[in-house]
Amino acid sequence: MHSSKLFKLGTTVLGLVLAASSSLALAQETKVKFQLDWRFEGPAALFLVAKSKGYFAQEKLDVTIDAGNGSGNAVNRVASGTYDMGFADMAALMEFTANNPDAPGKPVAVMMVYNDTPAAVFSLKKSGIKKPADLAGKKLGAPVFDAGRRAYPIFAKANGLDATKAQWTSMDPPLRETMLARGDVDAITGFYFTSLLNLNARGIKDEDINVMMYPDYGVRLYGNTIIASETMVKQKPEAIKGFLRAFAKASRDVMANPEAAIKVLKERDGLIDEKLELRRLKLAIASAIATPHAKSEGYGQVYGPRLTLMASQVSDAYGTKTRVNADKIWNGSFLPAKAELDVFPK
Repeated sequence: MHSSKLFKLGTTVLGLVLAASSSLALAQETKVKFQLDWRFEGPAALFLVAKSKGYFAQEKLDVTIDAGNGSGNAVNRVASGTYDMGFADMAALMEFTANNPDAPGKPVAVMMVYNDTPAAVFSLKKSGIKKPADLAGKKLGAPVFDAGRRAYPIFAKANGLDATKAQWTSMDPPLRETMLARGDVDAITGFYFTSLLNLNARGIKDEDINVMMYPDYGVRLYGNTIIASETMVKQKPEAIKGFLRAFAKASRDVMANPEAAIKVLKERDGLIDEKLELRRLKLAIASAIATPHAKSEGYGQVYGPRLTLMASQVSDAYGTKTRVNADKIWNGSFLPAKAELDVFPK
């Protein structure tokens, strides 16, 4: 064969190989390691449904979802690069950023999920604690890292209490509700959908429990948010956008049919109590996700002045090294279109 024809054939074959490899590269899924804030409980269904229904795969994402052990750890693991994205309390993210101003790779919040903090103060009705003022001189209990305990100075200030006079007893999370049930402490702080169900599990009925939800008592803190690493923000912005689109789709499904969502959770962790986790999920949706504030601000969104106020409150309550800068905490540029964020049941 003539050399010029050989050359043309060679370049054609090379071109086909390059085109094929290019198409393969485009078709390959982006791996995303995702860190939950806690165990595989009801609210985790929001993420598991996105994976189970193939919504992540449709966005060319290969997402691994791991259980967590607290928002602080979720923030640290995303900051260190061990995980690409995560789910964590906004206050924990603010604290990390303000305490580590020079640290490389600080994560940012990219989508608000718990528009209202689920933090609350729990007491037994027989203790006579009915309102914040009744907490004066009482023994309070919570793990040292509990979001409600950390934010208690904000709750106290909003209700005319002196937070410095609070008598705190520290314990590991599994002992918190037990100590309240036994009378070792007068009140505890915890997430609404966690501590209420844990008290029920210890034989205490709803009607025997007094709950003071932080949002009902002047505390306008945001709760858990989806966070992304600095590397993801800089190098894989389209992957973040795809993740959030898939998550929004799953959110709509979960809120429309919580029962089906819990079946997906059961597939991931066969040891869960379906009835219990269904109640937990419904409580989370009602108290933190599909709230009046979330509906007015828009699912996934934050309201600038409210976020700025929270940044100031967290700076004071947590005693951070530097003041929290709200502009460095939040990046809403990856959020799906407004129509895609219309997820609340009509």
